[in-house]
Amino acid sequence: MQIHVVEQGESLWQIAQTYGVPYQAIVDANQLPNQDQLVIGQAIVVPIEGRFHWLKQGETLRDVSRLYQVPVQEIAEVNQFRSTELIQANAKVYVPKDDRQKPTIEVGAYVDLGITGEESPQYVDQVGEFLTYLQIFSYEVNADATLTPINDQAIINTAYQNRVVPLMVITNLEEGAFSTEIATTILQNEELQDRLLDEAIAIMDEKGYLGLDFDLEYLGAENREQYNQLMRKARARLDAKGYYLSSALAPIVEPGMVGVLYEGHDYATHGEIADFVFLMTYEWGWTGGPPMAVSPINQVRRVIEYATSVMPNDKIMMGIGLYGYDWTLPFVEGETRARAIDHQEAIRLAATYNAEIQYDQEAQSPFFRYVDDNGLEHEVWFEDARSIQAKFDLVKEFGLRGFYYWVLGWEFPQNWLLIDANFTVNKRV
Repeated sequence: MQIHVVEQGESLWQIAQTYGVPYQAIVDANQLPNQDQLVIGQAIVVPIEGRFHWLKQGETLRDVSRLYQVPVQEIAEVNQFRSTELIQANAKVYVPKDDRQKPTIEVGAYVDLGITGEESPQYVDQVGEFLTYLQIFSYEVNADATLTPINDQAIINTAYQNRVVPLMVITNLEEGAFSTEIATTILQNEELQDRLLDEAIAIMDEKGYLGLDFDLEYLGAENREQYNQLMRKARARLDAKGYYLSSALAPIVEPGMVGVLYEGHDYATHGEIADFVFLMTYEWGWTGGPPMAVSPINQVRRVIEYATSVMPNDKIMMGIGLYGYDWTLPFVEGETRARAIDHQEAIRLAATYNAEIQYDQEAQSPFFRYVDDNGLEHEVWFEDARSIQAKFDLVKEFGLRGFYYWVLGWEFPQNWLLIDANFTVNKRV
């Protein structure tokens, strides 16, 4: 795959001619919502085997070889260059695809049945070939350690049909918010811990779940060791069944981080006990906060650097959001609430209001501003092919087990093409 960033005056026809790819192939690959009105700064994935590279002043084929990890002689031969040194600047160099460089990783995705409901199975069918795990969200634990039932059999069956491992997700949600009180009630009582595990495992046996994912949040320091204890109990019980155990953990960047969200999550212990952990490396930009990237790569890197210092790399699943936010300006703390949008809607907005998409190099994230029909200014941050590629590069750099998405249902066709271009996805069913 080739990522092309649209420049002033370019048309889709010109881009297709540049790469020798049919016009319609680019439209189909990106499911372009604006094929007749491209946006300056818009990232487009061009479906080609390998990619093209334009030589900069002073750059050689050996530089290109090192960049893409393809032998220099192979690049020279496929381009019919007689020399590997004397190539003029701005020359178009074709870099052949080398599947030997594609690491095998695992990919997960949460699906929130409370949002996508009966349509959830169709979202899994659309992208199931790219998934190893499906985290089905969620069974809410009550104060008596019972679990509120959900209608999940259809999506479990769909997971199996796509050779995806269905994971049962347990949360301490109450009326849409994570409850410290409910978590404390359960975790501070061993009898309730046991009752919770009894019910969870009975449901897993009955419905066909192959793993259990704890997403217990806002626990506070008082529940840290008790949560570790629950994980140990779960490990022993699930081992007897051959089931996976995982947990979703807050984005911690250093030991001793203060805050009810962070203090209850023990990276080192969960890394020791669980088969893998889902690090929630998103929501720096959030609906109640000021405009910024949802998953700025510099912050994501800090989390991964800390995590890999206390737990095995091959247990870490890095989180990626499939969404962005649209803020109405000016931002007023406590009042402004950003609207969640997906990649396709972001591009439609930029095209509708003739906005130029910019790219923040530090955050590795696209953004733009526009003025709506009522004269109100907006700022939009979202994910595109460039920002996703930056995250994939981080997964490769640290040799992680893989990554996962929050949450299925957002439209982002480029993302799935880039998985195939970068990785071989491990299947465990």
